[in-house]
Amino acid sequence: MTHWIIGDIHGCALELAQLVRQINLGPEDQLLSVGDLFHRGPDPMGVIEVLSKSNARFILGNHEAKVLERFDLAPAKSDGSDRVELREDFGALLPEDLAGDGRRALLVEPEDCSAVLRFLQQHDGYYLEQGQLPGAKPTPDGRSWCLVHAGLTPGVHPADSSPVELHSIRRLEGRGRPWWYEVYQGPNLVIFGHTPSKVPRRRMVDGLLMALGIDTACVYGGSLSAYAPELDEWQHVPCQKSGGYAQQ
Repeated sequence: MTHWIIGDIHGCALELAQLVRQINLGPEDQLLSVGDLFHRGPDPMGVIEVLSKSNARFILGNHEAKVLERFDLAPAKSDGSDRVELREDFGALLPEDLAGDGRRALLVEPEDCSAVLRFLQQHDGYYLEQGQLPGAKPTPDGRSWCLVHAGLTPGVHPADSSPVELHSIRRLEGRGRPWWYEVYQGPNLVIFGHTPSKVPRRRMVDGLLMALGIDTACVYGGSLSAYAPELDEWQHVPCQKSGGYAQQ
C-alpha cells in the first residue's frame, strides 16, 4: 500500500485527473489531499468527481473551513471527532454562499451548491497521521509522517493545535517572523500545503527531511504535485493554462 498526498488543487480538475492517471493507483493505494480543493480554480465539480471516483480522503483547508463555518458544520476539534450529524438539505443556495477564505467565490452553478456541501462533510478533520491510516508505512528512513493543510506550531502535536493553526498558519510571531517550518525540528515528517511555491518547500535537519510543502501553485501556472512519503517519490502535472487560472 502506498499513500499519495496531493497538494492544493484549487479547482484544477483537468490537472487532477491527469495526475491520478499518472500515479496509476493500485487496488490498495490511497489518495489523500491536504485541502483547498475548489476555490480560485475553474472546475470544482470536476474535482469532486475525480476525488470521489478515486475514493480519496481529505483534510480541511482554510477555504473549506470557512464554508463549513458559515453553515455551522465545521468541527471545533482538530481531529474532527465532534463533527455534526450529516446534513443534506440546504434549500436554495447561490455560489456566493460557498465563498471561501477572503470571500473568494466558488465557480459552481446554483444547483450544485448543495452537492459541494454534502461532499465537504466527508472530511477527516484538520490533520491525518500515519497511525490513523490502515496499512500506512513509515518513511524510508523509518519515521512517522502526517499531513496538515497549513502547518503547526513547532513542538505542539496536531491534536493539541487549534483548527486555525492547522489550516492557516504560515509565519510564527517573534523576531524575524520565520516560516513555521524553518523552526520545526521534527522528529516526524510533516507534509503541508497552503503556502504556494513552484518549487516544493523543504526543511532539512541533520540530513533528514522534516517538513515538505507540496502546494506547487497549479492554479497560478505552476504544477499540481503528489508525494508518497512511504516511497519518497513525486508525481507532477503542469498547469494546462499558461499563466494559471487565478491571480495571486
